[in-house]
Amino acid sequence: MMHAKSDSDITSLAPSSPSRSPKRPVYYVQSPSRDSHDGDKSSSMQATPVYNSPMESPTHPSFGRHSRSSSASRFSGTFWSSSGRKGNRKRVNDKGWPECNVIQEEGSYDDLDEDKGLSRRCQIILALLSFVMLFTVFCLIIWGAARPYKAEVVVKSLSMDDFYAGEGSDSTGVPTKMVTVNCSLKINVYNPATMFGIHVTSGPISLIYSEITIATGQLKKYYQPRKSHRTVAVILHGEKVPLYGAGAGLALSSTGGAVPLTLEFEIISRGYVVGKLVKVKHRKLVSCPLVVDSRNTKPIKFKQNSCTYI
Repeated sequence: MMHAKSDSDITSLAPSSPSRSPKRPVYYVQSPSRDSHDGDKSSSMQATPVYNSPMESPTHPSFGRHSRSSSASRFSGTFWSSSGRKGNRKRVNDKGWPECNVIQEEGSYDDLDEDKGLSRRCQIILALLSFVMLFTVFCLIIWGAARPYKAEVVVKSLSMDDFYAGEGSDSTGVPTKMVTVNCSLKINVYNPATMFGIHVTSGPISLIYSEITIATGQLKKYYQPRKSHRTVAVILHGEKVPLYGAGAGLALSSTGGAVPLTLEFEIISRGYVVGKLVKVKHRKLVSCPLVVDSRNTKPIKFKQNSCTYI
């Protein structure tokens, strides 16, 4: 005679009955028994269907060895929802944080790089301008310091070698009195500068009679070191210079005669302080009145106050 087994019997026998299939983990849910109506606190265990994996259980969480792997599967890759639709999970990075789209800011940084390049160019230009200004100020200071050093000129003597006058005619055939002069002039030049040497030359050196130049010469250019003296000689020469109306007052004979003359010239000195960038230039005008006597062959010496130096 067969007796019907209750739910509690089935529950108690389920673990002890041998299983024909390979052992699989069984999941149980403890719930109150429907057969207990008397308020008994005891409860029976109700068996639930067996599933191959926790993922096959749609509603009940599982506890066991596979809980860690199942939780990991819920946060990665594609999953299937209870409605059968395919859902996408957000991908996670190496640190486990979900990946998200990067917010792209408007514009690029090229403008900032251009501003930086422009600023760099401005700095270079300002540095060059500052250097030029400082160098200009330096040159002005040097120029101002070298400016007071002017070459000092002193006329020493004039030696008259030839001086005679006679009747003649000019290139057009006009009869007039003519004069021939040959003399030597000595000049002393002193360079007082302590920082630089000077280059000395002169304009035309003229020997004048009644506003007519009867002899000329020029000083050849030379270099004179700093803090030094030098005496130079210049040859003045004039041959058959027509005097026209001025020759009426000229009285020269074999017995001699005094003739008033004027010596005029300009001395030019240049000092290169910093190459050719900084240079000083000075001019000095010299005028010396003198009287020539054809009977006197000695050199005419000039005193300090005999000439005018401008």
